[in-house]
Amino acid sequence: MNTRATFTRMEDSTAAEWQVIGAEFGEFTKTLPDRVIKHLRLLENDYGGFPVDRYTHCLQTATLAARDGRDEEYIVCALLHDIGDTLGTFNHPDIAAAILKPFVSEENLWMVQNHAVFQGYNFFHHLGMDRNMRERFKDNPNYARTAEFIELYDNPAFDSTAKFMPMEEFEPMIRRVMAQPRVSLYKAALQNMDKAAA
Repeated sequence: MNTRATFTRMEDSTAAEWQVIGAEFGEFTKTLPDRVIKHLRLLENDYGGFPVDRYTHCLQTATLAARDGRDEEYIVCALLHDIGDTLGTFNHPDIAAAILKPFVSEENLWMVQNHAVFQGYNFFHHLGMDRNMRERFKDNPNYARTAEFIELYDNPAFDSTAKFMPMEEFEPMIRRVMAQPRVSLYKAALQNMDKAAA
């Protein structure tokens, strides 16, 4: 689209300009899954000393969840749980949670947001940290769910000999999960744009 708004301050913008911006935004949202997939692929060949690269770890985690019969939303959470490793070196779960927040349940969001503390049970003691740090969440209703995610899927997904599903099998799941936000500041605006386009 070649039409662009002309304001220099948002307070001077017009409804007509926001129709232009809204149309662009609507198109931009459709390519979110593509951008997420592209970013996840940045983890390929990024070993950081681990037995498998971070991309393979994500694919293995999601594969284990899929083989266990988990629903697509859970599988996508498993796939993207470490997507923040490149930009959120010191807070990678926050990045993954921010990406998933509009599209997933509170339970899955909490699981992704806190998975690093729960995974810490398996290695924090090697770093002079408290491996029982997760116990501060023991009264949270999502404690058992997150501990299970680590035990069944995240923890065993560092196997350099494991067979796992290719990214192509997960792509349609990502597209379905990210097709429509459940929670977003812009949800009403998106719905209005959809009505106007219909």
